[in-house]
Amino acid sequence: MTQCIQLLGFVQELFDTAAQAKKAARILEGILAARSPRLSEISQHMIGHADANYKMIQRFLARVRIKSALLRLFQADAPYVIGDVTEMPRPQARKTAYVGTLKDGKTKGFWLLTLATPYRGRAIPCSFVTYSSKTIADMADSRNLNHFRAFAELKALLGERPLVLDREFSYLELLLRLIHDRIHFVIRLNLGSHPPLIRDAEGRQIELTVSPGHTALYNQVYYKGKARVNIIGTWKLGLREPMWVMTDLEASRGLTLYEERMKIEESFRDMKSLLRLDAIMNKTQANMEQMVALVMLAFAIGLLIGESARDRLYTTTIQPGESVPDDERV
Repeated sequence: MTQCIQLLGFVQELFDTAAQAKKAARILEGILAARSPRLSEISQHMIGHADANYKMIQRFLARVRIKSALLRLFQADAPYVIGDVTEMPRPQARKTAYVGTLKDGKTKGFWLLTLATPYRGRAIPCSFVTYSSKTIADMADSRNLNHFRAFAELKALLGERPLVLDREFSYLELLLRLIHDRIHFVIRLNLGSHPPLIRDAEGRQIELTVSPGHTALYNQVYYKGKARVNIIGTWKLGLREPMWVMTDLEASRGLTLYEERMKIEESFRDMKSLLRLDAIMNKTQANMEQMVALVMLAFAIGLLIGESARDRLYTTTIQPGESVPDDERV
């Protein structure tokens, strides 16, 4: 019960009514205790009768827009927003409407694009979209349009913050859309086996090169001859290849932001390993997304509670004129 009260203190600002917040706190407590997104397991770890808990969760999922609550976790003081795509395998879901095949062309599953803000070396999710080869085919859709939709949903909150994205987003259509919408970006360049065409302002082709232990700058160049970007490459000693980043910001700042992003990718893996996000088994895409939002809320609230507890445990308040005891000095 104490844990639920503590959760309520964090979630009451995320939902529209006190009743919604109270139910959400109970469900989130169940998710954290069960470490599972499955309703049967969550309900068993909640206070009260499991059958009644199960029905309460179902009603909550049917009536509450959980993604709206998730969006309220956006950190207003965040310096940037991270985008990350992860595969969600569903090998047994042969008849589930929203499940297609993953990149290998064989495994059943869908993709989850998560947007998050950095927080103390971790990441707090605030928005997401899901899509698959099946939903793309059924809706005459595309991967690119799903990416555009995800970023459009967050545009009002971005302001001057850049999107920091991995190589999957290194394609011309997205760059042109971000430039048109005046959204700042930092994107790792995908050189692969077919490096993209880079031209200078005079239209001459540029070959990106950097030596081990060095950094190279290419300012005001054109990605595939059309999108104007700054490119920076760095090859750290001990690594097999260099890393290239393109941005509309000052190049060295873009590289710094991307390197910070790499350090907090673990947060996305934690949602799978700690809360079994990839074990979601809902039959409809709408219900699946409601559960994804709940698991993300549970992860974020758990992170915030943990950091709050650590602050109370390790922060010593010293009054003016007091000295710190020798055994408490750092």
